[in-house]
Amino acid sequence: MSEDKHSKSRRDFFRTAGVTAAGSAAAMLGGLGISPAMAQEMAAATGRSEKPLKAAFSNAGLQATWCAQGKQAAEHWGKLFNVEVTWFDGQLDAVKQRAAIDNMASQKWDFVAIQAFGIGTLIQPVQKMIDAGIPVIDMDTLIAPLEKINVHTFLAPNNEFMGAAVTQALVSKLGGKGKIIMTQGALGHTGAQGRAAGFKSVIANNPGMEVLDDQPADWDVTKASRLWDTYLTKYPQIDAAFFHNDDMALAAYNVMKSRGRTDILIGGVDAMPPAIAAVADGRMYATVRNPSSRIHGGAIVAGVAAVVSGEKTGEGIPKNVVTDGPVVTKDNAAGMQWMQNHFLI
Repeated sequence: MSEDKHSKSRRDFFRTAGVTAAGSAAAMLGGLGISPAMAQEMAAATGRSEKPLKAAFSNAGLQATWCAQGKQAAEHWGKLFNVEVTWFDGQLDAVKQRAAIDNMASQKWDFVAIQAFGIGTLIQPVQKMIDAGIPVIDMDTLIAPLEKINVHTFLAPNNEFMGAAVTQALVSKLGGKGKIIMTQGALGHTGAQGRAAGFKSVIANNPGMEVLDDQPADWDVTKASRLWDTYLTKYPQIDAAFFHNDDMALAAYNVMKSRGRTDILIGGVDAMPPAIAAVADGRMYATVRNPSSRIHGGAIVAGVAAVVSGEKTGEGIPKNVVTDGPVVTKDNAAGMQWMQNHFLI
């Protein structure tokens, strides 16, 4: 296959990765699902490396379901593209992740991909790798503002859209009136910042909504459970709850169930399999897909393209690839379950 065809295939992949939930059903299938057979064809079309490549990956912490799914996806796509993936777990702790990335930066890699636990926490070791000529792919949250650090590309959803979409679903169900709590992720995480901004934008347009609390739980299910044990004692009326990820939402639901407060509408983010099941059976009202598999798999494709074909930022690959997914409610939960079982979404 010619170099032009390689480049076109990669451009088509990243264009597909950026399809938003607003697209048609056909576009959504193309943007969200890539079957294993199609993935193998993509590997051939985009220039699978003839020699084994070494890549280092890190995300916020494998305790989080989203991060664990991302690791599985990176390893799967790594096998397709002849990339050996070495993992540096962030452990949901900025200090521990920094130590892991310092270790990563002391070694030689063909490319690396990182989801930072917090913005600005990894600049020095990441810059060291960039200065050494190693392509760095940023995933999901900014390592630093894109104008301040020359990452190869940034693969992420529109977090403000996700926060607004789920909040709007909750508010609409309540008819624009009620008491709501937002449980945030880590405040230094740009994803959490965007989700909070989306939440606030919807609340600002619905004066009948009262925000009772918005403390962070740092993606930690234990912290989320502890917060919600306090909330259920303090507030006799809570109509809805928006969580920055599904893990915290489901942990809080268990506390609500133990206290007989399962009338609270729950919204989350990520649309992981347990959350889709919870939406289907009514424990959660809504979630939205933050496509971990496409982000981590896309990082493999971007890294291989950079190394094998010398693809440059802004030419073969956009500086920022948006990877939005749809809102999931009971109406489409069964379809999303099927998609997750049959496609790499």
